[in-house]
Amino acid sequence: QMQVVESGGGLVQAGDSLRLTCTASGRHITTYPMGWFRQAPGKEREFVAAIAWTSLSTHYNDSVKGRFTISRDNAKDMVYLEMNDLRPNDTAAYYCAPTVTIATMQALGGKGQPRADFVSWGPGTQVTVSS
Repeated sequence: QMQVVESGGGLVQAGDSLRLTCTASGRHITTYPMGWFRQAPGKEREFVAAIAWTSLSTHYNDSVKGRFTISRDNAKDMVYLEMNDLRPNDTAAYYCAPTVTIATMQALGGKGQPRADFVSWGPGTQVTVSS
């Protein structure tokens, strides 16, 4: 069973940048597509970005395209989310998880989903963007 811990969040101003890190343990991320999700208070969890295990394919929520970049280091079992030009509506707790394949996401109309068998969500890392 994979466990994950997210880090790197903080309080920033609009236009600033942050880099989030997801550290996995218990199972190597090597063959899993991995993704980031976020949840704002009172809202449902939302897909942010995903990356294939090869790093050759990525997929983003339209709201973050051009501003966020997902990457991974399989040797370190880490996944990153570089966030630039942050906006107040990016404020949320951010979580990482193994996901369905990017091809599956595209077949589902672009909706990113975690793997159905992933239950060990991490504590998340809070990102707060002030205007």
